Amino acid sequence: MSVATPPPFTLEIEDRGSTAVVRCHGKLLAGHTELLYAPVSQLLPTHQRVILDLSDLTHMDSMGLGALVRIYVSARTKGCELELRHIGKKVRDLLIMTNLLPAFTIVGEHDIRM
Repeated sequence: MSVATPPPFTLEIEDRGSTAVVRCHGKLLAGHTELLYAPVSQLLPTHQRVILDLSDLTHMDSMGLGALVRIYVSARTKGCELELRHIGKKVRDLLIMTNLLPAFTIVGEHDIRM
């Protein structure tokens, strides 16, 4: 009996009216970035604020980072505020290394803007 390999990346969307919280789980890697981009891009026109909760994101490569940038650009053009919540050290280091950290609104514990 063969067991299907689960995708390395999954998400759950919590809709709170004008705000949507997207909880990301696993690894955001090349070949799986549409698993994030497609559902989130559909939220942008109908929400004022989208929060990507990255507390359960264990790894992200350059393609994963590219997906975040695509979402950020789409959000800006649709007048939607995009926030990253609970970014881990690896993701923070990747954003710093690529000089993208200042572009994103980073929210930490208790909704405190970083």
